[in-house]
Amino acid sequence: MRERLLILCVIMLASAFFGEMKVNPFGGSFRFSLGIAAFFFGLLWFQSVPVLLTGFLTGTFILGFRVGLDVLIDYRTWAESFFVHLPSAFYYFSFSLLIYFVRARKYLEFPLLVGLIGASVDFLSNIVELQVRQIFSDTPMLTWESAFMLLFFGALRSFFVVGLYNSVSIRQVRAVGAVRQEELERLRMINTELYEEAFYLRKSMTHLEEITRESYQLYTRLRESEHAESPTALTIAEHVHEVKKDSQRMLAGLSNLMNQEDLSPHLPVAELCGLVIRANQKYAEMLDKEIEFTWNCQVKLSTSQIYALLSVLNNLVANAVEAIDKTGNVELLVKLDHRNIVFHVLDSGPGIPREEREWVFQPGYTTKYDAQGNSSTGIGLTHARGIVQSLQGSLHILHDREGMTHFEVQIPTDQLLRKEVVS
Repeated sequence: MRERLLILCVIMLASAFFGEMKVNPFGGSFRFSLGIAAFFFGLLWFQSVPVLLTGFLTGTFILGFRVGLDVLIDYRTWAESFFVHLPSAFYYFSFSLLIYFVRARKYLEFPLLVGLIGASVDFLSNIVELQVRQIFSDTPMLTWESAFMLLFFGALRSFFVVGLYNSVSIRQVRAVGAVRQEELERLRMINTELYEEAFYLRKSMTHLEEITRESYQLYTRLRESEHAESPTALTIAEHVHEVKKDSQRMLAGLSNLMNQEDLSPHLPVAELCGLVIRANQKYAEMLDKEIEFTWNCQVKLSTSQIYALLSVLNNLVANAVEAIDKTGNVELLVKLDHRNIVFHVLDSGPGIPREEREWVFQPGYTTKYDAQGNSSTGIGLTHARGIVQSLQGSLHILHDREGMTHFEVQIPTDQLLRKEVVS
């Protein structure tokens, strides 16, 4: 209720203020002003306020406002001023009444129609005002020339308001769209992290299945040889089986959290690369590093393997960001090579010694240490290669190009089009 009263006050004050920006076309007290433009815009933009009540209050307020101004500057007596400005109140009354009856707010999706409605209502309201003025004063009779002038100014004010309304609406929609796009990117990056966990949880479940089978076979052999430890082997098999069941429940929960169908089943590779670059630009800023990112995607292809690719590319680009000391360059290049899509990630970091390149994909290998000297986990590239191999692709290091560390990912294009499975 308080918000509506505030909106009403804003509309009344704006209409009264802009109403003083005027011209008097007929030489009398009749005026063309911007007050009705402010009033019409308020009715279109603030749809929570009632049309009739707003028109009545605005017309009454403007009458009092103009009478007060005349008395304040000693221009007219209040009685004389009242009858001079009373027709203006009738203008606002009739304007709001006509807007209400034609239901102008229902047609906001059709700007041209709203503009025509506004022009017509403005013209008819001016006719009402002139008729009322003829009752109280000696206003000249309406002629064809004056009618044309009323119609022209009515159309001018109406289409100005509709244009302003649509301009502001478009800016608002773009702002909302930008916020939603950022939220969508954030959700995709969260899903990417969940995808990594689901990928390796599924891999662990395969190992648990093998351990369960081998434990049960050991129990069978021990029982046949009447070994005293055969119950222990059975207990181990049962416990591993329970761990596997718990892992299955965790994987199902991760799959539900990802809920990738609601986000997007397909994403253009170029848009996916842009997402990776934007995410790592923010990461570089957080690390207080000045890194120039460049990327070029020559592939016009949409993929369903959104989280697999995001996981791999984000891992490689994030590693490049971390490898650079303070300033440097990171490049992401994508192109087609026969039936493969090829991703190149290059950075100007210190590089990887040639003799150590065969170890970089082994779990635990790392060249990154924190401020306290603690090493990283060293499983990022292991994660990335595992995911790439699940897509029947390859990930390896090429010879340094112009001092740039160079990783290359090759994935068959048909693998990027198959449905992504997370459970």
